[in-house]
Amino acid sequence: MDNFKFIYKVLKILEQSMDLDEFDKKSISKERLELSEARWCRIMAILVNEGYISGIETWNSMDCNYPRVAVVRPEITLKGLEYLNENSIMKKAANLAKGISDIIS
Repeated sequence: MDNFKFIYKVLKILEQSMDLDEFDKKSISKERLELSEARWCRIMAILVNEGYISGIETWNSMDCNYPRVAVVRPEITLKGLEYLNENSIMKKAANLAKGISDIIS
């Protein structure tokens, strides 16, 4: 399972929601992303702790071995936008390199 794929997907959803008056919290739910609760909570905690998203509360609980998460009012941060931009550029560069490789072969 590619965690970076889910990170990119969550950030992309939040970036696209910047034009909306109201955000649908279900669009980044564990069910919609088809993740276990533990993995979803850990990925969301990583995004918050690294400063890629805001508006999500995380905390550790004695009754759970992974972070607890409450989606309050999620938004992508400047750092999250930079991550999307850098990864978009890297994808384009990889596709270009693949295209050049195909031509040379």
